[in-house]
Amino acid sequence: MPVFGIIERKGRVWVQPVKDVTADTLLDATVRKVRRGSLVYTDKYKSYDSLMFYGYGHMKINHSKHFVRQQVYINGIEGFWSFAKQRLMKFHGVDPHKFPMYLKEQEFRYNNRDKDIFQLVVKYLAKMKK
Repeated sequence: MPVFGIIERKGRVWVQPVKDVTADTLLDATVRKVRRGSLVYTDKYKSYDSLMFYGYGHMKINHSKHFVRQQVYINGIEGFWSFAKQRLMKFHGVDPHKFPMYLKEQEFRYNNRDKDIFQLVVKYLAKMKK
């Protein structure tokens, strides 16, 4: 199942399963989550090539040559994928119907990795009870 992810530099991640990785699908997801005029960093995957026509600044990194070129890198999202895969591997596969929920759980955990998750869940459940 293809997954699309965006991360703010030193910020929050957003991930979503997508039907395919065509330019239309990836651009639609980008337009929904990223303010036009923003500078977007990607790898050289061809589906990102038209970002600049949609009002984005676009910088690419070619991983076959470099992992970092001055300010151009995508290590943040690569770090999230490593984080998520490490936690999902223990299940030895996930039901495709449940995968989006597992993925969103990893997004939540990553975005709150510096907090006590247990306390966040307790507060959330207390609000639901009211």
